[in-house]
Amino acid sequence: MKVLITGAAGFVGGHLASHLAETGHELVGIGRSPEAPVDFDYVTLDLLDADAVRSTFARVAPDAIAHLAADASVAESWNDPVGTLRNNLESTLNVLDAAGDAAVVVAGSGEIYGPPRTLPVDETHELRPQNPYAVSKAAGDMLGGFYTDAHGRRVMRTRAFNHFGPGQTDLYVVAAFARQIAEAELAARSQVVVRTGNLDARRDFTDARDVVRAYLLLLERGKPGAYNICSGRSRSAADILDALAQQSPLDVKHEIDPARLRKHEVMDIRGSHEQLTNATGWQPTIPFEQTIKDTLDWWRSR
Repeated sequence: MKVLITGAAGFVGGHLASHLAETGHELVGIGRSPEAPVDFDYVTLDLLDADAVRSTFARVAPDAIAHLAADASVAESWNDPVGTLRNNLESTLNVLDAAGDAAVVVAGSGEIYGPPRTLPVDETHELRPQNPYAVSKAAGDMLGGFYTDAHGRRVMRTRAFNHFGPGQTDLYVVAAFARQIAEAELAARSQVVVRTGNLDARRDFTDARDVVRAYLLLLERGKPGAYNICSGRSRSAADILDALAQQSPLDVKHEIDPARLRKHEVMDIRGSHEQLTNATGWQPTIPFEQTIKDTLDWWRSR
């Protein structure tokens, strides 16, 4: 397939680009990082410019589209809710409107569920987003469903729970911890005090390289609908810090940083990937401990 990725310069976009190259697909990227892991054709495009999106997609004529581009920081969404909602929803509208007959994966988030009424959370769970970012993703998810129902488009709305791995910015919890440990190792310290948020909050973590496998499988064989991408197991921030400490010779301690505490924190959530597995055969394959090691090693290499 010829696959167009929006957000190809991002963390997950880079991993998807690598996976597409490994599996023999043709790739066109919207946006490109100077450190992109593979060489590919790319274009610079403002996804808020509907006419430009329409003409670019018509020229590229992709068989499939992975719409990953988004303002993805929960913390930043509190600072600029209007910008987050506009950027994430309007870009999704323009992509879906210009997609034509191409299969589309809309990259959503498990954040849209909010506080779970049952565990594990499946795709029938109500949407109760607890921050502006999650609201924008819930709206984009509904927009994808609308384009399937009203226009007959093949849109797969993914709801990826927390994912991490090498290359992720330190705005996110695992990378933030890993960077602090890697910096302390580089400084030849014997101890590091990692600044953390709430260590009791539990999330469902998956390797980003497993997540992009799910995206491609859905583009290849998925039917329109909503799909959780998750491990099915929740881990606390304390579990993450312990796993990183096991990979380091340092004495790892922590202290709470008030700036890292979240408003409206959901204390425990994990999802079910049964619907995705039934549709595509997908299962998470990379062990949590391996992703922890790879993430820390990536920060060491920086």
